[in-house]
Amino acid sequence: MRFIPVHFLFVAALVFTATANANTALMPQDFVYLDDVIPGIRLEMNYYSDRNFVGKPIDGYINPRAILSRPAADALGAVQRELSVFGLGLKIFDAYRPQRAVNHFVRWAGDSHDNLMKSKHYPAIDKSRLFKEGYISSHSGHSRGSTVDLTLVSLSDGANIDMGGIFDFFGPQSWAAAPTPTPSQRAHRMLLQLVMEKHGFIPYAQEWWHFTLKNEPYPSTYFDFPIQ
Repeated sequence: MRFIPVHFLFVAALVFTATANANTALMPQDFVYLDDVIPGIRLEMNYYSDRNFVGKPIDGYINPRAILSRPAADALGAVQRELSVFGLGLKIFDAYRPQRAVNHFVRWAGDSHDNLMKSKHYPAIDKSRLFKEGYISSHSGHSRGSTVDLTLVSLSDGANIDMGGIFDFFGPQSWAAAPTPTPSQRAHRMLLQLVMEKHGFIPYAQEWWHFTLKNEPYPSTYFDFPIQ
């Protein structure tokens, strides 16, 4: 019988445990599915599909659902209720994002030959500059569970309100204060920003759709449980 050193068994056990934990990580108890807790909210989870800037389903998106920490979800529910008085509501593009999805973006950004979606999402910027310009990062606030990408819709038919640009367009046109949209489009962006800020969210200047809860409960934790 071949002798296996004890230290080898110990290391193997650690590797197996770490791998198992990474693959079976569970959603924390204080995270919630938005469509369970916010009546009438709409979802368009493009990272689950190939309708995104990568052009392929993104790692970690097993089901097309949106998850946030309970405090962020509660604040977002207050936004939805305020907007509903005017016949408007929210549509979610992305919420909690597993770290493995961020890693997928980083790998994609490092592949200079993969420009499948360039004409739609980054026509005027070289892919190699996406990190420097702040569109791609090795860590994302989304992975902390209190950042959300969203837009306005009509409650009557679910139609998108014209915001003057698409989600995940990498360029100055997506800046919250961009001068290129029409006055009505800028007004729609301002409305979204004002009501989100009123309920405790901080906007991101380069993306009109991106907001983070000011008092997020996990400011230093990057989660990696899959969305399922």
